[in-house]
Amino acid sequence: MIHGFREFILRGNVIDLAVAVVIGAAFTAIVTGLVTGIFNPVIALIFDSSDLAKAGIPLRAATPGHPAIILAWGAVISAVIQFLLVAVVVYFALVVPMNYAKKLQAARAGVADAAPAGPTDIELLTQIRDLLEAQKTK
Repeated sequence: MIHGFREFILRGNVIDLAVAVVIGAAFTAIVTGLVTGIFNPVIALIFDSSDLAKAGIPLRAATPGHPAIILAWGAVISAVIQFLLVAVVVYFALVVPMNYAKKLQAARAGVADAAPAGPTDIELLTQIRDLLEAQKTK
């Protein structure tokens, strides 16, 4: 049971996923500050709104007893910007260095890049068939 758990944890994709989650959570405060402090005001200025998260299209005005209904596209744009920033940071801070380290490790171990694969059996048989048909017509 412990052996199976150890194999599961030591898989590359599980560790990569755990690192991405931890780093993504750690950068949330930074990215949120960046989005709310820099990007949202600029985009709100472009669309003439006081706050990007409040930017939207009113579908129904507020009436007594009924709140206003607003299609809040500004909140969606803000969330997309935040997601893209987290993805960029995780990619350049984790994925690129990890891929480079793996490449260096493979070079030290003497593992060469895979040789290009030759034709498959079906492709070879097709070529032989075509050559035999060409010989019959001559």
